[in-house]
Amino acid sequence: MTTLKFCGAVGTVTGSCSLLNTAGLKFLVDCGMFQGSKTTQELNYGEFPFDPASLDFLLLTHAHIDHSGLLPKLVKQGFQGKIYATEATCDLLNFMLADSAYIQESGVKRYNRNLRRRGLPAVQPIYTLQDAENTLKLLSRQPYETWFSPQDGIQARFWNAGHLLGSASVELKVKEKPSSEPLSLLFSGDLGPEEKAFHPEPDAPVGFDYIVCESTYGNRERDDYTLENRREALREELTEALARGGNVVIPSFAVERSQELLHDIGFLLREGQIPQADVYLDSPMARRATEVFIKYAGELHDVEMDESELFRNKRFHLVQSLDESKAINRITRGAIIISASGMCTAGRIKHHLANNLYRPEATILFVGYQAPGSLGRIIVDGASEVRIHGKSYKVAAKVRQLGNYSAHADRSELLQWILDRCPITGGLFLNHGEDEARQGLRQNLAEKGLDETRIYLPEFDETFELRPGTGPLSQGNAQPRLDVTVAGHDWHNDYAEFMLGLSATLEKNTDAQRYQLLKELKQVLGNR
Repeated sequence: MTTLKFCGAVGTVTGSCSLLNTAGLKFLVDCGMFQGSKTTQELNYGEFPFDPASLDFLLLTHAHIDHSGLLPKLVKQGFQGKIYATEATCDLLNFMLADSAYIQESGVKRYNRNLRRRGLPAVQPIYTLQDAENTLKLLSRQPYETWFSPQDGIQARFWNAGHLLGSASVELKVKEKPSSEPLSLLFSGDLGPEEKAFHPEPDAPVGFDYIVCESTYGNRERDDYTLENRREALREELTEALARGGNVVIPSFAVERSQELLHDIGFLLREGQIPQADVYLDSPMARRATEVFIKYAGELHDVEMDESELFRNKRFHLVQSLDESKAINRITRGAIIISASGMCTAGRIKHHLANNLYRPEATILFVGYQAPGSLGRIIVDGASEVRIHGKSYKVAAKVRQLGNYSAHADRSELLQWILDRCPITGGLFLNHGEDEARQGLRQNLAEKGLDETRIYLPEFDETFELRPGTGPLSQGNAQPRLDVTVAGHDWHNDYAEFMLGLSATLEKNTDAQRYQLLKELKQVLGNR
């Protein structure tokens, strides 16, 4: 019997992790970190819904932290098998996992100082740099479109997913018994759009028993665009923003999104289509990622400049040290600042937001998906005030969005990718999407002729028995670790909004009114 358990990215777009159990073997497809609201992030500190030491191997679709970020924790807790990934994915992991470990360790140090002041016990980081280094030793590099056998009875093959340098869909053939017909599966991983710099369109074979497909933009369409009019849209945004007299702050994922921006800004600067502004890429990880992209420059698609020019404009400043980063905060006008993280949940971007959000002449330009509960989503949704590192900041800057830098396929592209993979004899699972997106994609697929009863929206930690030639049988999810209905907007968000509202109310009232309001609040709390 073969079973598939969805241990993450179900009703959410984070924490991708699927557990397969077949013929005495257990293995994972991805092991990602949970991002977004604090309630969601707390899953990173909890126990895995499986024993890491019992796993035989792992197949990794790509290097993004929401797919790879808990690998060091897996190794820390006893996993010793091989981690199979593409060449470029392994190159990116060489520094991405170390960077993630640094964030864990440095974040816990700051948090423990706060706990100590409050007389509370210290906590431990999710994993350390040593755990990350131990993980890298387990990587096994594999080419695209070539079968390999992680264990007897299992064959795997990677296909270009068009999402990120090295990203892959995973094709599997699983034999439960030597004499049985293999069960065929395909995990999409994250799929890229048809129009995207650096990569060809996603590809994979036809005909499977089961397909697991992402659905991030399952209910949304981007405006039709070409790479040329995407660059034109960026030109308009940057020209207008710089004319307003302030800085342009762009929260961006360090890997791929930042390199796409550098490529397009470099082209616009070279052609004199935007003012000759200085561009700061403030992310050590983005800097190292850029070096990996330069390594693979000869294989990249739709590049508007030769390898000697790529990412090397004289106006580019690839910031490394903390002192260099702090120096940017002294710049109040005319700079383009690209910094991670893309959803403003961690990293140096928070300092740049704190330094620019309250300035009416500044512009905050979002170029990617903002998960519910993230600081980026709160700003995009129109908050007039936000809290960063425990302090309140008015949002006076102009907030703008560009949707054409998304690394994910939209609804039409997902539909076409799935239809091109048919027939699907067992079932189609839609994961890595919020419920509204998954439901919208299922409805559209049914309208295209797929049997809606064979399209499944698994719940968090739900397990299915996979049966060749027929639909799966759910074994349920007795105690799911996350209630996705509150994952996007949790009590932490409510608390932050309450504190901001309380501060605003106190500011506009008299001393007597403030005294009375606080007295009433104390009475309410005292009765709890």
